[in-house]
Amino acid sequence: MKIVDKIALVLVIIGAINWGLIGFFGFNLVDSIFGAMSIVSRIIYALVGLAGLWSIRYFTYDHD
Repeated sequence: MKIVDKIALVLVIIGAINWGLIGFFGFNLVDSIFGAMSIVSRIIYALVGLAGLWSIRYFTYDHD
């Protein structure tokens, strides 16, 4: 697994945990740590979104 893939996986996991917290408890961890829609939280959201797009390519892998 390439380093870019590992970084993308970590970011996707962070995003999934944050969405789970929002869905179950109404608690946004990223906004709580960095401020609601601060520049840092927006960068994190953008990176998580890019990681999700990068991860789409795993559907094209042949996993025999």
